Amino acid sequence: MDKMDLPDAEWRKRLSPEQYHVLREGGTERAFTGVLYNNHDDGLYRCAACGNELFDSGTKFDSGSGWPSFTGPAARDHVTLHEDRSHGMVRTEVRCARCDSHLGHVFPDGPGPEGLRFCINSASLDFEKRDESK
Repeated sequence: MDKMDLPDAEWRKRLSPEQYHVLREGGTERAFTGVLYNNHDDGLYRCAACGNELFDSGTKFDSGSGWPSFTGPAARDHVTLHEDRSHGMVRTEVRCARCDSHLGHVFPDGPGPEGLRFCINSASLDFEKRDESK
């Protein structure tokens, strides 16, 4: 996968202030406020910064956490995992493998076969509805 590395000024031009805060500064949107939290359409979730395919709607589930949750990424090499010791906690941060943008965190309490819950900020995602005519 080709890496995408842009100067800060370019990220600021491409992203809304909320997207910039989440994706480039590692921020978090407030629970239950994200535009994609209640999205139940069939399709793909892409990185809002670079368009990398991150999650398929078939892996999305209602975790009750207030953020879109997935049992796993569309492809394992499309995300990277990093130890996060901020806010007095130890968590595993999820980033886009192409542009290194912050997406959210992964927790070991999911319903899928691996038992993972990828808890992702709506602001870090773009949704592409699957073409039903195919």
